[in-house]
Amino acid sequence: MPVRLIDREPVVPPEALVEGMVPPPGFAGARFDTYVPAPDQPSQAAAVATLEAFATTLQPPPRKRFGRTPSREGKPGVYLDGGFGVGKTHLLASLWHAAPAPRAFCTFVELTHLVGALGFAKTVTALSDHRLLAIDEFELDDPGDTVLVSTLLGRLVDAGVRLACTSNTLPGSLGEGRFATGDFLREIQSLSDHVTSIRVDGEDYRHRGLPAPPVPLERDQLEERAQAEGASYDGFEALLEHLARLHPSRYGALLDGLSLICLDRVVPVTDQSAALRLVVLIDRLYDRDLPVATSGIPLDQLFPSELLEGGYRKKYLRALSRVTSLARA
Repeated sequence: MPVRLIDREPVVPPEALVEGMVPPPGFAGARFDTYVPAPDQPSQAAAVATLEAFATTLQPPPRKRFGRTPSREGKPGVYLDGGFGVGKTHLLASLWHAAPAPRAFCTFVELTHLVGALGFAKTVTALSDHRLLAIDEFELDDPGDTVLVSTLLGRLVDAGVRLACTSNTLPGSLGEGRFATGDFLREIQSLSDHVTSIRVDGEDYRHRGLPAPPVPLERDQLEERAQAEGASYDGFEALLEHLARLHPSRYGALLDGLSLICLDRVVPVTDQSAALRLVVLIDRLYDRDLPVATSGIPLDQLFPSELLEGGYRKKYLRALSRVTSLARA
């Protein structure tokens, strides 16, 4: 019988949350020398050189025998500015691999979930001894989260933690341009003097529109697919109810050991809270490159227009792009 996600209630110890802050499996082999800069985009090669130089500042500074520890030269943070598909996550993961332990890699959302699970003070304590905190897909669509993370990063910089960030841009947002560095620095104004912006130009290949999803399976086809080893099988609405009972920091553990996710009778998600929880689950599926098979509506109808036109549009479009990619797999 296939596994049911709704039967799983993983318990993730606080220390495991921090230990699990590593690049997704798809970037386990990312290194500076495996990043291939485009010959017609000199900023890509320049970004590699700048980050390699920044990596040399991540070693603990030598301590004086007497007096205070000397400070490092240069700014303690870098921000990679560029569109989709230019290799920012590869470069961020490469920097993480070049950093000495302890080090942490997470998305912006995962960082907010860590604070939610541990509390602000314990999160500061847990990360203050790290040499590097790498944050992928920095988001500005929730002012509360932006202020929270900005305050957290300020505390960590004061503790000597070095920072590296990328931004998230829209799949399918042709004409809107890249995430603006000015917006980023303005929103984290308490840190703006500590962050060096690094341009990474290139063809923004995901700005070609969302791909068409595959035709949903019939229910008997989905049940047959779910007989595969490592498959899970859940009713879609029952899974949404289960997600509401779990802290989002546990969604990754919910997927441990699985190789295929089967969702029966997918329907449009009209409740924003449920939709945002589903976005987090899709991100965890995408991190693990877990294929998805569905019955019900086509996946491009997953979020209704009132959500796609609202304040969290970026999240929903990214989720649609990702879940469609997983379904096509």
